[in-house]
Amino acid sequence: MTTDENAWEGFVEGTWSQEIDVRDFIQRNYTPYEGDASFLAGPTEKTLRVWNTLEEKYLSEERKVRILDVDTDTPADIDAFKPGYICEDDDVIVGLQTDAPLKRAMMPNGGWRMVETAIHEAGKEYNPEVKKIFTKYRKTHNDAVFDIYTPRIRAARSSHIITGLPDAYGRGRIIGDYRRVALYGVDHLIEQKQKDKDRYVDQPFSEHWARYREEHSEQIKALKKLKKLAADYGYDISGPAKNAHEAVQWTYFGYLASVKSQDGAAMSIGRLSGFFDCYFERDLKNGVLDEAGAQEIIDALVIKLRITRFLRTVAYDQIFSGDPYWATWSDAGFGDDGRTLVTKTSFRLLQTLVNLGPAPEPNITIFWDENLPKGYKEFCAFISITTSSIQYESDPQIRQHWGDDAAIACCVSPMRVGKQMQFFGARVNAAKALLYAINGGRDEMSGKRVMEGYAPIQGDGPLDFDEIWAKYEDMLDWVVGTYVEALNIIHYCHDRYAYEAVEMALHDAEIVRTMGCGIAGLSIVADSLAAIKYAKVYPIRDETGLVVDYRTEGEFPTYGNDDDRADDIAATVVHTIMDKIRAIPMYRDAVPTQSVLTITSNVVYGKATGAFPSGHKKGTPFAPGANPENGIDTHGMVASMLSVGKLDYNDALDGISLTNTITPQGLGRTQQEQITNLVGILDAGFVPDDSCAYDGTKGY
Repeated sequence: MTTDENAWEGFVEGTWSQEIDVRDFIQRNYTPYEGDASFLAGPTEKTLRVWNTLEEKYLSEERKVRILDVDTDTPADIDAFKPGYICEDDDVIVGLQTDAPLKRAMMPNGGWRMVETAIHEAGKEYNPEVKKIFTKYRKTHNDAVFDIYTPRIRAARSSHIITGLPDAYGRGRIIGDYRRVALYGVDHLIEQKQKDKDRYVDQPFSEHWARYREEHSEQIKALKKLKKLAADYGYDISGPAKNAHEAVQWTYFGYLASVKSQDGAAMSIGRLSGFFDCYFERDLKNGVLDEAGAQEIIDALVIKLRITRFLRTVAYDQIFSGDPYWATWSDAGFGDDGRTLVTKTSFRLLQTLVNLGPAPEPNITIFWDENLPKGYKEFCAFISITTSSIQYESDPQIRQHWGDDAAIACCVSPMRVGKQMQFFGARVNAAKALLYAINGGRDEMSGKRVMEGYAPIQGDGPLDFDEIWAKYEDMLDWVVGTYVEALNIIHYCHDRYAYEAVEMALHDAEIVRTMGCGIAGLSIVADSLAAIKYAKVYPIRDETGLVVDYRTEGEFPTYGNDDDRADDIAATVVHTIMDKIRAIPMYRDAVPTQSVLTITSNVVYGKATGAFPSGHKKGTPFAPGANPENGIDTHGMVASMLSVGKLDYNDALDGISLTNTITPQGLGRTQQEQITNLVGILDAGFVPDDSCAYDGTKGY
């Protein structure tokens, strides 16, 4: 492999210098840091000028109107817009999605209807010529999906037993290995992709062979557009980055190209700190950079990540409880060789929350292990307490299943960077499925029959657990089968009509694909089945015989209190659904996975769902993720963590989310006491045999 002789000077060579292998580069060149936060620098004057300008001219105005501006003439693409800047001082890390801060772009490849609705909701008018192109001449992903959808998928979708399917927007959950742009330069990546494309030129024709070659052609085109994007900003990224500033800028250009061309439900940036730190340490050692300059670069990058925006509808915002895009940045943890992956840049990333103030994006995710350096753990706790802007995941679990160069796509979904992608699939309403089982396929909210051939329960109770469980399993066969069928259709169409060319260009030629299924309403199902099993539950019917409410007599165990009777029911539900998912063939031979995750959509699911034997009221929000029902976990935070820990991670390899809220005062009287106690809680929650990824301290 040839490269600029200065670009890699001072780095220890290895496999990475002969073939594309970013992990090998990091392992040979990063410097673990086991000290404290005393070395950190505050914001530079330039950083403050840029941030204050952004706040005064753009962010404050956007908060008044929801969407500040939309370009209604230019379909988005990697190189579709002229360069844009926040202000004259915006010259450290450059690049905006459009030509002005917070101006959103149309991405009609996913579907024109959503774009048109979003434009009107923003108070704008679309260009009729653009509509003509994407309704007459250019088929969209959404058009294709609805051409294929079956009647039962449409019925399940409209009744909200399946919600949030990515059939009109970008699926997301794909993390390009943006570090490759900096380490190798785009020319080498293009050269390698051309070799990958031609590797099988003598193969007989097959659909797989044709798609493989076509996708690699699209990837090469995208990389060429990436070079043009950078050139428009005055940078030549054809070769490797030669210093820390270029390494960060080159990496950001790769990410920027992705968010310019796709509006994925989650657009994570990956695992960057260890990679960047190799360059920072080299520049600091050579005296060409000081700590203030290093922090300024990271601050500038985070500013750009904070102002990523997509043109979304009000309905989309309701599903996801706001306008998240999950630019998740994963950090810390350990390498397979036992060295901590905490670096000084891990601290610099957290310091942005001090220098710029708290923010939900980028979604900073710490891979926690009780053996992380003490100074880093305490700094994480301090930042959590003062900003409520960090989430935590179990490093031992992630490393065991996905390796030490994994990152989180979205909230809790881990994958090997550059070697794996996910077919994102929203989730099924596992709680509503229980009500369908009781009512024989009739919707408890509308009274409509959604499934044919299922008999409702008879009589006025009390309900029999064995009968209800058998009916629930039968109903799950229908629901899961319909759900996976929809996902297979969606991702077949997405690959054809909204392919993520630049993100996939930053992956290996042959990758692992997972199908990210998910469930909502676990705690409601567990508590309701526990009520049926351990108490007496009587159905209450309306005039048509539809069960619309329940009268429950007696006490029953509840999930979230470290009570095996209820917790085992929850674990059995997760295992049962996953077994049904595993039994169905997946598009492109994807590996089926499952998440217990509704951090944002629990409100929407609740509105579409009726009352339960557990006492959960009609139309009220679900508990998020794997959380116990609100107010039901009466034995404290540790008990709820132990209950969630009984869910088998092998049945939910896409992640298990537990969200806990603690006030700082609840952790102690002094700040040091609060920090010490929070570290202790996190250590207790992430013991090595813990079976969940804990998404924990947002809300402090």
